[in-house]
Amino acid sequence: MAAAAGSSFRNGAHRSSLRVDNNGRPLSVNQNPKSSLKTKALQGSGTRKSSPAALGGGSAGSLKDDGGVPGRVRVAVRLRPRNAEELVADADFGDCVELQPEVKRLKLRKNNWDSDTYEFDEVFTDSASQKRVYEVVAKPVVESVLEGYNGTIMAYGQTGTGKTYTLGKLGEEDAATRGIMVRAMEDILADVSLESDSVYVSYLQLYMETIQDLLDPHSDNISIVEDPKTGDVSLPGASSVEIRDHQTFLELLRLGEAHRFAANTKLNTESSRSHAVLMVHVRRSVKDSALSSVSSSSNPHTSKVLRPPVVRKGKLVVVDLAGSERIDKSGSEGHALEEAKSINLSLSALGKCINSLAENHSHVPFRDSKLTRLLRDSFGGTARTSLLITIGPSTRHRGETASTIMFGQRAMKVENMLKLKEEFDYKSLSRRLEIQLDKLIVENERQQKYFEENIERIHSEAQTEILEVEAKYACTLEAERLKYQKEYTESIKKLEEQLVMNQQKLGNGKITTTANNASSPLNPSSSSTLASALQEVANLKKLLERETSLRKAAEEEISVLRSQLSQSTISEASRNNEILNLRNMLEDESRQKEKLEGEIAVLQSHLLQLSSDADETRRQLDNGGSINGHCGLDSLISQMKNQQLIDPGNGEKASMAKLFEQVGLHKILSLLEAEDADIRIHAVKVVANLAAEEANQQKIVEAGGLTSLLMLLRSSDDETVHRVAAGAIANLAMNETNQELIMVQGGIRLLSLTAANAKDPQTLRMVAGAIANLCGNDKLQTKLRGEGGIKAFLGMVRCGHPDVLAQVARGIANFAKCESRASSQGVKKGRSLLIEDGALPWIVQNANNEASPIRRHIELALCHLAQHEVNARDMILGGALWELVRISRDCSREDIRTLAYRSLTSSPAFQSELRRLRIEF
Repeated sequence: MAAAAGSSFRNGAHRSSLRVDNNGRPLSVNQNPKSSLKTKALQGSGTRKSSPAALGGGSAGSLKDDGGVPGRVRVAVRLRPRNAEELVADADFGDCVELQPEVKRLKLRKNNWDSDTYEFDEVFTDSASQKRVYEVVAKPVVESVLEGYNGTIMAYGQTGTGKTYTLGKLGEEDAATRGIMVRAMEDILADVSLESDSVYVSYLQLYMETIQDLLDPHSDNISIVEDPKTGDVSLPGASSVEIRDHQTFLELLRLGEAHRFAANTKLNTESSRSHAVLMVHVRRSVKDSALSSVSSSSNPHTSKVLRPPVVRKGKLVVVDLAGSERIDKSGSEGHALEEAKSINLSLSALGKCINSLAENHSHVPFRDSKLTRLLRDSFGGTARTSLLITIGPSTRHRGETASTIMFGQRAMKVENMLKLKEEFDYKSLSRRLEIQLDKLIVENERQQKYFEENIERIHSEAQTEILEVEAKYACTLEAERLKYQKEYTESIKKLEEQLVMNQQKLGNGKITTTANNASSPLNPSSSSTLASALQEVANLKKLLERETSLRKAAEEEISVLRSQLSQSTISEASRNNEILNLRNMLEDESRQKEKLEGEIAVLQSHLLQLSSDADETRRQLDNGGSINGHCGLDSLISQMKNQQLIDPGNGEKASMAKLFEQVGLHKILSLLEAEDADIRIHAVKVVANLAAEEANQQKIVEAGGLTSLLMLLRSSDDETVHRVAAGAIANLAMNETNQELIMVQGGIRLLSLTAANAKDPQTLRMVAGAIANLCGNDKLQTKLRGEGGIKAFLGMVRCGHPDVLAQVARGIANFAKCESRASSQGVKKGRSLLIEDGALPWIVQNANNEASPIRRHIELALCHLAQHEVNARDMILGGALWELVRISRDCSREDIRTLAYRSLTSSPAFQSELRRLRIEF
């Protein structure tokens, strides 16, 4: 039965009908055939769908999802069995709710003969097990998160109907009572691979419109960041802890529950005063993915290396809403009343958003509350959402039950557009590229060494060849030169000898010619001698011409050798250029290598930073999670556990009143003086919880508990002790008799000193609340001001925290009201002590504060100060007149508007100033 219901309870889809393409993305989803009549009517009029958004944060490298899958919000209802009080008080009355789980219907009785019928996706009786609730409501959402979708599981209902039990029960005593949070993490850890996948958890609470980190109490004002492109909501200031085993997750849940705000009301012994939000981020690697968005490269090997793997990111959000309550039924007073108002306002804003989505309005007021901003993706967004509404059987709460049922009916009309969250895993790609880079560096070094060896070999061969050519050329040139020089010298010598011989012959011929000139004019022998001389001259000319031609041939051969030398020089230059080009290539590769090494260093630094942050978070958790034991504290804790087993109430913790009766007040108070700081902290928390009940306050004071708490403020240096002790004193200060005892024992001076040394806004809030309660006593006005109460208030406003300012405003309003009453009775004369201590500028400055608790108390304080003429002049000079005029016209509360109008009209000083300013009133 549970398995069948689990397969049908999906956010608009059957698992078997989900078809996927080659990339693992869903194509179409079949709607659940069983839907309510009101849901069918809405489907006929159209449903609201969210606009598609880019996946993976909208990054350039992320995969793109062109469309989503429609999925309606699935709603289940769970009935809580009657508790012990209802078994006695409603014994004569039947349940106001009749369940028909077979047809998934619920009947809400109007009277004995008339009832309304509603249909839901699943109906659980009061005997349904935790396992069946998980399998039907939560398991389909968890499976979707593991597939890469966002998912939300939320519980809504009246306080005390079992929301926290259904979602956050740890089941340490009985495994069958484990809640949805524990079972969901078991399934997630069983499905993921710790080698390639990761799971991170954040645990938060929304308290008084302030987001606080339950895993790091010092982070108490976390901001919400919205991506302007995709609309995704993130909390960058929240702690994120990686989960490797189930035990670590259980320790985180215990740590978060210890820091969550809770209080005792008439409807619930430990009512949650904040909305708890558990966020689980699952990151899974997709193996053998076909990525069409990656362009193919010409080199298949490079394309394979540069294709990044795909990861799917799913986010599971489990929301334990604080219970809606009516003030007259819960009995909330003081600060608990302000908490209840804040809870109801945030739940009202959530209801408005769901109504707008169900009716397909153009505007959905998500920004009216931080709760609706956090759940923006859960309703009308891209998440698969399951809503569990919890109701009770009592007829006394029929109105609250009807309101819860109608909330679930409207939520069933909201349709989301589910989107698969996929993106590229660039970290894995970086690791692969780093390995490839190492291989390329080794190959580059090998090739560079080979190139250098070749260059050295070519260079040495070229140098040897050049030297051989130069030596050969020098030897040949020298031999030719010597040869031609020798021949030239011998030729010149021969010519000179012949010339001498010819000259001698010519000389003898002249003498003979002269002697014979007289007898014969022409001598034949002289003619022959002249002819031979001319012949010799001609022969000499031929020899000279031959020598000249030989010289020219030698010069041409020299030029040829020179050209060969120049060619060898050019060849050497070309080799040098080739060597230079190779060196440039090596330098370019070296620069590329340095660039890649720089990028890898940046990636490694990021990874180291993430690792160090994770180690630091783990160390903080280890340091903060260890609590030393003590025999007294162990006995108290064991008795609390035994009482929890005895007291029926669906796993809810035992009442502090019963613990008080069984253990004994003196034994609890004795632990306030323990030497161990952790024991003192736990003991003072127990006393503070006891002091929240009016029946225990007088017993605590008579047993010396007030004196012990004041002693802790005086002697302890631990701010946690100061914060809890101040909260306990604030609870005791609600009684008029206790207020006088606090003043007699110097409580105001101790609270003022604590406020001056405190750094945590929550400590200041507790101190301000205690002083604000004391300000409401008419008899303590002068003494409270004399011991620095007003000065402490003005010092605490520097903190700027809205909770602290709200308590300061409440205290000033109480003080002004008591002053006004004393002045009317004639007990007090003169200006207000608030004005004398300089509080008026801050009052005027915050009279129109955006926070309604601050503004309402300040408006009331101004009206009380304006009741007496002696304060009018100071108020006019301080600018309070304008605020009084505004309050008389624009205040949302009619009684405050009337009081401001009466103050303005009854004061002559105010009337005169209004006439001077020409303000018609």
